[in-house]
Amino acid sequence: MLSKNEVKYIQSLGHKKRRDQERLFLVEGSKMVAELVQHYPSQIVRLYATETFYGHCAAAKNIQQHFVVTDDELERISQLQTPNQALALLHYFPQQEWSAAANDWTLVLDAIRDPGNMGTIIRLADWFGIKQIVCSPDCADIYNPKVVQATMGSIMRVTIIEKELTSFLSKQQLPVVGAVLCGKELASFTFPGNGILVIGNEANGIREEVIPLLSDALMIPRFGEAESLNAAIATSIFLWELKRG
Repeated sequence: MLSKNEVKYIQSLGHKKRRDQERLFLVEGSKMVAELVQHYPSQIVRLYATETFYGHCAAAKNIQQHFVVTDDELERISQLQTPNQALALLHYFPQQEWSAAANDWTLVLDAIRDPGNMGTIIRLADWFGIKQIVCSPDCADIYNPKVVQATMGSIMRVTIIEKELTSFLSKQQLPVVGAVLCGKELASFTFPGNGILVIGNEANGIREEVIPLLSDALMIPRFGEAESLNAAIATSIFLWELKRG
């Protein structure tokens, strides 16, 4: 049975300040937690799951600190509206530096603040084989439970690095392509073998001081009356064009 203090502690990890203090974050859901158990068991600090989960994922019992909880207890510690069998506490990922790689692209996110967009973009990067994402400091926290949930496990496979963008981009010798509302049509552009793709803020796009650092400003043509595209949708279109070229 979970103590009140333990429930309070787990709930507190829903807040960024507490996560940063403890260097821990939450992952929920039977599918994501089972993947962690299989591929990244050393990341797991504690595991709370129902008997049903342990019945389907026997390897979870090898996690040193694993606990059986009831559905009611899981609901008390969950950040989800509908808890799903398992919740794990994980170490923050080790800090990594960005590295340029031949025949590879880096995705740069400029002030993506919506957690759902952030998580979906990480998942898209994983789908399209993008291994590195560089985020401005004002992007949504990658350890926010809504971000983690939206990645559907991709947060484990994509390296995410925080950088001040003007300094980072000004030092690049690679092509720097940006998604803008007014620029060359995306379909007319031939993507080189490697480079950097910049996606801007949901409301304001790429910030003013970053625009001069783009080697190519590209747009997705508009055929209707919508003012703009969702950042994650725009990212998916750009990544498809980048990869199919």
